Amino acid sequence: MVFDELRSYGVVPVVAVPTVDAGLHLCEALLAGGLPVAEVTFRTEAAAATIQAARERFPELILGAGTVLTREQVQRSVDAGARFAVAPGCNPTIVEAAQQAGLVFAPGVCTPSDIERALELGCRFLKFFPAEAAGGVDMLKSLIAPYRHMGVRFCPTGGVKTSNMMSYLNLPEVDFVGGTWIASAKQIESGAWGEITALAREAVSLAAQR
Repeated sequence: MVFDELRSYGVVPVVAVPTVDAGLHLCEALLAGGLPVAEVTFRTEAAAATIQAARERFPELILGAGTVLTREQVQRSVDAGARFAVAPGCNPTIVEAAQQAGLVFAPGVCTPSDIERALELGCRFLKFFPAEAAGGVDMLKSLIAPYRHMGVRFCPTGGVKTSNMMSYLNLPEVDFVGGTWIASAKQIESGAWGEITALAREAVSLAAQR
C-alpha cells in the first residue's frame, strides 16, 4: 500500500499551491531535498491540475490529495492520478466514495468515537488531526492504547514541526507525520525553493533516525 511507501520517508509535506507552475517548482524543490512525496490540499483551485501535471512530469513522486471533503473532490483526486487522499474528519459518505473509487484514503480522527467510526468503515490508517491542538503526543498515546490490538496506524498532522516530529515518529503506531512547515504558503508564494529544499532535506535526515 502507498502508506507503506510513505513510511520509508517518515514525513509528508502538506502543501497548498496557488498555481500549477508554483506546484511544479515545489515538486522540484522537494525532489532536490530527497523527499519525493507531498499531500496537495484541495484548499486551492490549482490542486487537481497540479497533481496531474506533476504526475506526468515527475513520475517518481508520490502525490496525494488533502482536505478532500466532497464526492466530487474524491473523483477529481482519482482523475488527477492521486495515489492517496486524506481528510480532516471522518465523514462516512466520503470514506465510502473513496472506497468505491479505489482510492486509498485516510480519514481524520481526534477522539475515540472518531476512531470507532473509522474502524466500522474499514479504515485502519488514520490521520490524527489537529495533532498538537488536540493534545499532542500524550493524547495520541491515550487514543492508541484501547485500539492497538485493532492494528490502527496513524499520521499526526497539525502543529507538527522539526522540534516535535520525532516525539510522534518514535511511537510504534505512527508511520509518518504530515506538516506545512516544510513548504509553507508564504514560502511557496515567494518562490523560496532553496529554503524548501533545505527543510525537506532536514526532515528526511531527522526521520531516518527513528
